[in-house]
Amino acid sequence: MTQPRSELLNWLHAFVPQSMNTHPREWLRAGLGTGLSVLLTTWLCHQLFGPTVAAQLVGPLGASAVLLFAVSSGMLAQPWSIIGSYLTATVVALLVVHFTGSSLLSASAAVGLALILMCPLRCLHPPGGAVAFCVAIGDGHIRDLDWQIIYPVMLNACCLLVFALLYNNLSWVRYPRAHALLTGKTHNTDDLAPQERVGITAGDLDHALEDMGEFIDVTREDLEQLIRATEKYALRRSMGNIRARQIMSLDVRSVTPNTTLRQALRLFEHHHVRSLPVLDEQRGLVGVVSLTDLLGHSRRAHRLKFPGRGNIPVSRMMSQPAISTDSDTHVVELIPLLSSMGLHCLPVLEKGELVGIVTQTDLITALHRDLIAHLG
Repeated sequence: MTQPRSELLNWLHAFVPQSMNTHPREWLRAGLGTGLSVLLTTWLCHQLFGPTVAAQLVGPLGASAVLLFAVSSGMLAQPWSIIGSYLTATVVALLVVHFTGSSLLSASAAVGLALILMCPLRCLHPPGGAVAFCVAIGDGHIRDLDWQIIYPVMLNACCLLVFALLYNNLSWVRYPRAHALLTGKTHNTDDLAPQERVGITAGDLDHALEDMGEFIDVTREDLEQLIRATEKYALRRSMGNIRARQIMSLDVRSVTPNTTLRQALRLFEHHHVRSLPVLDEQRGLVGVVSLTDLLGHSRRAHRLKFPGRGNIPVSRMMSQPAISTDSDTHVVELIPLLSSMGLHCLPVLEKGELVGIVTQTDLITALHRDLIAHLG
């Protein structure tokens, strides 16, 4: 008797979703955007096409607003999803009504056909089904517009989308979530990024999603980002409380903006380093100069036959603004900076003053110590 009861409780528990990890501040942001967008769009549709048409189309509009503002990172909420679904659903509904007349049966058929078409067109958007239903079973005002009903429907879609683009980005939510067509190559080669050469790859994610065979409202890029973040926190837990101050080099060689190219090259050769921080008179970081910077500038100067190029100050060729970190940064946060971003060194600052530098060698040594500790 206990086992059937346990199975029943588990089955009932599946009806309640897990708690969301979003901050209540995000609920307020999404709620305000949803309300304002529906108000503005419905008002505009009311002014152009009358109150009856606006009222009959506000249902799908409200549902779309929830997606575009509350879950804007999902595939169902991207720009083409709303534009393509509204257009597809309207055309399908008009065709169904043209051949079968307006009825509950025809409206239901329009919803199903619209869904079937939205999938291969990559514009699946649940409120699109509601659009098909509203257009197919609308009253005389909707039927009188005939094919011109496309105008108020697409007005709602476009107005809502424009508001979502403005409001989301102004409230620090990136929208739309661009699909990664090309992967940036740090060294302009065909090699995968360092973090993609081991562990889970993009191809692995594609195979896993294909095996599941179900629709999942998350882009592959977002899923990959989530997995990478999970791996980062797992590694951070594994490595303990190792901070930048514990692995950074303290006796740092640096130059000033007025240091010449010839002087900088001597420092590179004597200390066997590939990058040097550039400090002002208050030891504030103003840039970083690397061998690559010097080589590139020397080649340009040679092509232009620029005389006295050895006396050119490094301020003319340094990289700025310099990417830096603070001494309390966990070592795991340094890994993407010194690998996928292609940096050879990372200046460490405290209260704006340079106190050390973390190089790729320092990072490798820290990771090696962690590996030895786990093997031991």
